[in-house]
Amino acid sequence: MADTATAARPDWLIEPPFDFEAVPDAPAVFVVRLGGAEPYLGRTTMLRRRLGRLLGETQQGSRRLNLREIATAVEAYAVMGKLPAALLNYRLARRIYPGRYVEMLKLRFPAYVKLIQSNEYPRTEVTSRISGAGSVHYGPFRSRAAAERFEGEVLDQYQVRRCVEDLVPSPEHPGCIYGEMGRCLRPCQDVVSAEEYGGESRRLAHFLETGGTSLLEPLLAARDRLSAEMDFEQAGRQHERIQRIEQLLKLREGLAGDAASQSGIAVYASPRQGWIDLHLMLDGIFVDPLGFSIAASPSDGAGSMDRRIRELFESIERPKPVLRTRMEHLALLARWYYSSYRDADWLAFDHGQPPYRRIVRAISKAAAGVQRSLFE
Repeated sequence: MADTATAARPDWLIEPPFDFEAVPDAPAVFVVRLGGAEPYLGRTTMLRRRLGRLLGETQQGSRRLNLREIATAVEAYAVMGKLPAALLNYRLARRIYPGRYVEMLKLRFPAYVKLIQSNEYPRTEVTSRISGAGSVHYGPFRSRAAAERFEGEVLDQYQVRRCVEDLVPSPEHPGCIYGEMGRCLRPCQDVVSAEEYGGESRRLAHFLETGGTSLLEPLLAARDRLSAEMDFEQAGRQHERIQRIEQLLKLREGLAGDAASQSGIAVYASPRQGWIDLHLMLDGIFVDPLGFSIAASPSDGAGSMDRRIRELFESIERPKPVLRTRMEHLALLARWYYSSYRDADWLAFDHGQPPYRRIVRAISKAAAGVQRSLFE
């Protein structure tokens, strides 16, 4: 049967007089309760040493932060991995500092290419904010410069306007260089109707939502057909355009995709012996960590693990699509994914089924790397 998620309760509760001998020097997220004052939230890779500095005896005149005199309790949560620590730290900060947790975490929102569909004449922009109104947000990118490069290359494939003004179409409008070059339908000069322009913007939206397949697949089919008809000149032109599209798609970087459907999973060993923690994102929002027991009877095989994983996923209730939550969770994912300290594979998937075979292999890899439990 599917295993339930680990309960959200501290692994160690330490009260005065503070004795840290039973606490391991291991990675953890901790909260120091300070009576009626605002708690102190911290992350560390060496829990016993960090608590000893915060709550141990201190020399007179030392300028080091010491909370021993005002601390009433310490709640510590064991973590194994950078992403689990970041997610737990975020959840605790959101609960402890509801009005300023983004500032406390120094959470930087990544860049997206946004197709503004609420405008009568849709256009794109690079933004770090996710909004509603049916707009398509493509990202997150490693940097704003990367998003701008991608936006420019995408607009070269579609005749969507690059201007940012609120258009009042008129034959007297001066237009711009992109219209003269045939790279814009020139709605500003009333050359096309809003409906005709909307068709082009919908094609662009479909390109972003499908990760480029809506444009690439017809070109591949046309090239193959022309080659079969011995029309090599036209087939060569189609091949050149296919190469441009493939080069464009290489600019997407690792995570770039439709933000509203971003889904994936990272597999980590659990602090509890014999368990694996699954950190799952669905539609741009992380669900609570899922605990999965790797213990199996001699008659069990890989098929049994695959079956249990499927049952676990089928029991998950999909998160509500809250824009603010999605923006924050994608920012946490981008910070970890694009960092130099990423310590696990991100198994991304789209609207379809999760990659169960890859998840089984990731679980086996994580289980093989477990040295010991933090609670032995």
